Amino acid sequence: MAKVIVTMEIMPDSPDTDLEAIKEKVKQKIEEKEGIINSIEEKPIAFGLKAVIFRFAVDEKNGSPDPIAEWLETQEGITSAQITMVSRALG
Repeated sequence: MAKVIVTMEIMPDSPDTDLEAIKEKVKQKIEEKEGIINSIEEKPIAFGLKAVIFRFAVDEKNGSPDPIAEWLETQEGITSAQITMVSRALG
């Protein structure tokens, strides 16, 4: 099976939300799926609000990354979690 590269954008509830706590939740969930995190960055949105962008790789055999985003949307401090890109790794 091939690796799948995923980009996910997580939007916090407010500018005061603890982004480090969100990052830790996401890291744990990705690692549960045997994923490898490539990068984490904060993207300014507006009025002090920042989205957290995760780029990670998971094995296709572990299924779709959609359950990760769906679970994150139920967590306190997170308004939305969207998968913005999925690509199959070649090589």
